[in-house]
Amino acid sequence: MFSIHSATAQDEPFLWDMLAVAAHMDEAGERPDSAKTNPFLSRYVSHWGKSGDVGCIACLLEYPHRQIAAAWCRLLPPMDNQLGYVSADIPELAIATIPEFQGQGAGSAVLHALIDAARDRYSGLSLNVRIGNPALRLYERFGFRIIPDSNVINRVGGQSMTMALIFHDTN
Repeated sequence: MFSIHSATAQDEPFLWDMLAVAAHMDEAGERPDSAKTNPFLSRYVSHWGKSGDVGCIACLLEYPHRQIAAAWCRLLPPMDNQLGYVSADIPELAIATIPEFQGQGAGSAVLHALIDAARDRYSGLSLNVRIGNPALRLYERFGFRIIPDSNVINRVGGQSMTMALIFHDTN
């Protein structure tokens, strides 16, 4: 099974690795480290550990230093053609599991932990997901709902949509 710990500034290198997985950079023929120079992607991880950043990392119980999954969120300012943006007080979520550990519950574990950690800080969470991504079912199981009319063309020319999990309405 897994142990879960909060993501700190020291976990930034692993978050960069997970961002490359979450963004499907290998499928797009992009180098994983190119996320650091992509203005849309880099803002999810750059200078991790700022006030308001919330993240959870799963490690193998038998190898406690072996990180295998991460879910993290941060408040991001709106950008043109931004995927995942709902409002200024709802952070955007990123999540990924190392491919050889996918389908074993680590993604669910870190998402559950992140939701618990974010629930008292924020009014909800948002994310963007590629249409057809099998993780869509995971997000729906956790209560995320598709934002109507949120379909956009993503950076590799496919379709993505925004989903949100609202904890409590601030209105």
